[in-house]
This record gives sequence, structure tokens and C-alpha cells, in this order.
Amino acid sequence: MKSVERLKKHSDFRWAEGLSGGRYRFAGTFGHLGIASVLFGALTLTWSFTARAAEDSTPAPAASSEGASGLASFSPTPTSLGLLTKEPAPSPSTNTPAPYSLPWQLRPIVAPTVIRSDTSIAAYENAASTGGTTIVTSVLAAYKIPGTGGPSVGLSPVARLTMINDSPPAGNGGLAVVNPLVGAGYAMKFGGGFRANFFLGVTLPVGMGGGDAPDPGVANSRSKGVLARSAMDNALFAVNDLTVIPGVGIAYVAHGLTVQAEATLLQLTRVRGDKVQQEASKTNFTSGIHVGYFVASLVSLSAELRYQRWINAPFVVEKDTTDTLVDNLTVGVGPRFHFKLGDSMWIRPGIAYSRGLDKPMAAAAPNYHILQIDVPVLF
Repeated sequence: MKSVERLKKHSDFRWAEGLSGGRYRFAGTFGHLGIASVLFGALTLTWSFTARAAEDSTPAPAASSEGASGLASFSPTPTSLGLLTKEPAPSPSTNTPAPYSLPWQLRPIVAPTVIRSDTSIAAYENAASTGGTTIVTSVLAAYKIPGTGGPSVGLSPVARLTMINDSPPAGNGGLAVVNPLVGAGYAMKFGGGFRANFFLGVTLPVGMGGGDAPDPGVANSRSKGVLARSAMDNALFAVNDLTVIPGVGIAYVAHGLTVQAEATLLQLTRVRGDKVQQEASKTNFTSGIHVGYFVASLVSLSAELRYQRWINAPFVVEKDTTDTLVDNLTVGVGPRFHFKLGDSMWIRPGIAYSRGLDKPMAAAAPNYHILQIDVPVLF
């Protein structure tokens, strides 16, 4: 009994020392637990107020048959039980642009940031059925200026450099760098999938094979480039002329379908080579229709009908008694593939076959067959 009283007295002494700021473990531990209890209570109170606020902001469920009878119906939910729930993932955007079929030789209807390599390999024949080959390669760069419009619309300056090499059936051929092109397009988007693009460009008369005494092989090469590009880019090969090029395009792009039409006027003014080029000015007109469809997310098929006509023709065309040099009608068909390389980077390589539908391109000579390999990388 005395030992019990002695133990009790000893315990009371130790407890008193703990309360008076002693250094015993039990007293220190209880003090830390007390502080933790206060913090836990504060957190619990804050959580309760947050849960209540969220519950009050949630619309009340529709009254059931029991609720209509005067009894409040209650269905437990994670929110009402004070449980934390993960917010649902956002639904996919409904504003994803419709896939666009990029034309072969018409201008894009969109305002792209792009680097594009475009090569045409043209096989032709002379009157003796001896074959020749013309290769035209263009490198184009365009940049969509930020702040000029939303995705795929706005102002996009462009620059293009072209090189040609011709291996004729007889005589001299050669390699030539022809006129560079600079310009800008402004793309617009309307409702219902309709779009438009306005273009203004100029070619600079600094290409090879021009002047009063051009090299015969180089001059022959650059003249062959006109038909190798289906007569749609003839301002690039008119190396004695400064050419102003206004154009407009309209398109319908929706549901995987692209239908695009384009018209372009080319006003050529001679600035050199007057001893070999009689006409001081010429006027040309080009147009085309492109129809493309995505047969799969990575593959589109397209066809393009193109028409070129001289309005104010060169003298050699005016003197042509066959009346076959004044215009050209061509068609191109082929697939294009679409691969995503990054968040906003695509490569869209394509290959197309082009053929003249009338003379001179479809005549027995030169009887053109053209293969186009187009590799644009869009950013």
C-alpha cells in the first residue's frame, strides 16, 4: 500500500514538473499532440466549409416521386459525402479545322508557314520521236505573320526560287536559275466551309538565259520550263520581263472534301533583251480547278484541271497559223500523304501525273508526260 502511494506521489510530482515546463518526454509528447489536434481541427473546419460551398453551388436534383409527396429525397454523391473527386477530362475540341487538300500547281487557299520542294520531270519527243527530258525544281518558303488572323488565315509573304535543267533530243541543253518570285497572299475564312485568298506577286528579271546575247543552251533550257510546268508558271521563265501577278482563289473545304478555283493575271514588261525579244509587254491569264478528297486520315486523292491563255500574246504566238500556241489545257491527278511530325508540324508529300489535253502539249511532238514530286513541310 505504501509502495502504491509512493508511486502515485512520484507520478504526481513528475506530472507537475511536466506542466511547469520540465523536460520529460510524456509532457513534451502530449504538448505536440495538442498542437497537432488544433491544426487538424482547423483543417477539418476549413474542409467542411469548402465542401458545403461546393454543395450549395451544385444544382439541386429533380424531385422524385417521394420528394413530390413532401419527403426530401437524398442520393448520396461523392461531393455530398465530402469526398474529393477528379474533374472529368475536357471533351475534344469541336473547332478542329477540316482537312485541306493541297493543290498541285494552284496556290494554297490558306495562309501557311511552309517550306516546299516541288520538282517536275517532263518527258517529251521531237518530230523524229527522239526523247528529251526537262527537270524543273522549285524551293518555296512562306511565313504566316502572327496577329494577322486566326489559324490558317491572315497574311503570308512568300518567296520562290526555281532551277531548270534540260537534256534535249539534239542540240545544246543546260542548267539555268530563272526569275525569283516574291509576293504575299491574304487568306480569309467564311462560314459554311468557304474560304478565299488574294495574292499579289512579282518576278524579278534576273534569271539566266536572258539579255541581248544569251547562251543558246541556257536559253533553250529556260524556254522548255514553260511546258514542263503546264504553262502555269511562265513568268518564272520570262527572264527579260518584270511581271506583276495579281490573283484570287476561292474554295469550299469541309467533310474531307476540297473544291478550289483560281484565276491569275500576269502582266509582263520587258526590261532587257530588246534585241532578241521584240514585244515590249505581254499579258497572260491562268486558271484552274482543284478537287481533292481524304479517303483516309493520312491519304487524300485529288485531280486538277488547268487552263492558260495569252491575252496579249508574244509575236511568235500571234504569227502561228495553227492557232495551237495561244492556250494550253492540262490535267493532273495523284495521291498526297499527310504525316504529323509534331504539335504543329506536318509533312504532306505527294506525287502527280500531268498530261496535256490539247495541242501543243498533247501533239505527237512534243507529246509531254510530266511527273510531279511535291514535298511541303508545314509549321
